[in-house]
Amino acid sequence: MHYAEIIAVGSELLTPEKIDTNSLWLTEKLNEIGIEVMLKTIVGDDAARLEEVIADALKRSFLVITTGGLGPTEDDITRQVSAKAAGRELIYHKHLEDALRVRFRGYGYEMPEINKRQAYTIEGSAILPNPNGSAVGMMLETDGTFLVVLPGPPREMRPMFSDHVLPNLQKHSGNKLVRKRVICITGMGESAVDEAVSPIYRPYENENVNTSILFTNKGIELHLIAHSENEDKANAVLDEIAEKVAEKLGLAVYSLNGESMEEVVGKLLAEQHKTVAFAESCTGGMIASRLTSVAGSSRYFMEGAVTYSNEAKMRMLGVSAVTLENHGAVSSETAKEMAAGMRRFSGADHAISVTGIAGPGGGTDEKPVGTVYIGMADENGTSSIKLNLPGERDLVRWRASEAALNYLRRSLIK
Repeated sequence: MHYAEIIAVGSELLTPEKIDTNSLWLTEKLNEIGIEVMLKTIVGDDAARLEEVIADALKRSFLVITTGGLGPTEDDITRQVSAKAAGRELIYHKHLEDALRVRFRGYGYEMPEINKRQAYTIEGSAILPNPNGSAVGMMLETDGTFLVVLPGPPREMRPMFSDHVLPNLQKHSGNKLVRKRVICITGMGESAVDEAVSPIYRPYENENVNTSILFTNKGIELHLIAHSENEDKANAVLDEIAEKVAEKLGLAVYSLNGESMEEVVGKLLAEQHKTVAFAESCTGGMIASRLTSVAGSSRYFMEGAVTYSNEAKMRMLGVSAVTLENHGAVSSETAKEMAAGMRRFSGADHAISVTGIAGPGGGTDEKPVGTVYIGMADENGTSSIKLNLPGERDLVRWRASEAALNYLRRSLIK
């Protein structure tokens, strides 16, 4: 097995505003050819620290990839620091400068002289063309170790890696493949899932299968990773484990291949030729947004209404003023009337409603923050469930949307 390290460069990645997504994409692509990522590092625009990180990575890993820091400004230091860490010089290429000048003239102005820095590459490295930006990449091979220097913007980095780096790495990655399966579970805690399924996956550890259980805002994800020289064998082992887990956990498992809840629900609706509409209060249109983010959702999604105020609930959905006065906006009775009104109004086969207290204020002893009611109306009448969802406001809203879609999923399966 060959091992890789990914180094994301840029001080902005050390702030709450910017997240490194390149390493996630690169890890997936590397795993597909049997290269396992063992370490990811984020380094700010500090030359000494970056040189140390790259130099150490080159000593211990088959592949070191950097992303970012290839621009023309003073804080773009990856080019020169990578060369120094590898013990190489930077070499000027006139044809790269000429190409940059032509690119800038195509934009209608002359190239700033500062961009001339992007005409330098690491001595002995292959130049990786970048039709989507001004910074070329570099790939250096020394003593069986690869240093790959890529731009940061994903629209530049991804095609450069796929077109020029991946084919080269495939020649050196060996025969062992890494295949991954993500099983998505809802309505169960992390420890409960582990207790139920650990007897299933533990016997497979001797067959080069690794497992991990992750808690996310959507629920629990069981990650299965198989290492094998035979793709069919790896997939067969993963299928076998997934089927046993699904049998054990039943309806708590909503996906065996990492599909989102909205994808699963949309597929069920399309297969059954059913339609749905949503009446949302505390989720503010989030459920409709999630469902319509799936391509082809026009086959089953009719419409949605955000009835945030009591007046909107009465005017648009026909919720009774008496119901609101006697039971409140956050109640089983109101959720049922919201769903029934949405079904009458839209003509959909299924109507789902959500009303709740997302916080941080508005809670009471009887109905604390996180109290959510989900209503459903279909050909069998109306029903509702009550949930007490933990978390801050955004998390309560997301979990409410997930629970509403899951309520519909379970109804469609029945």
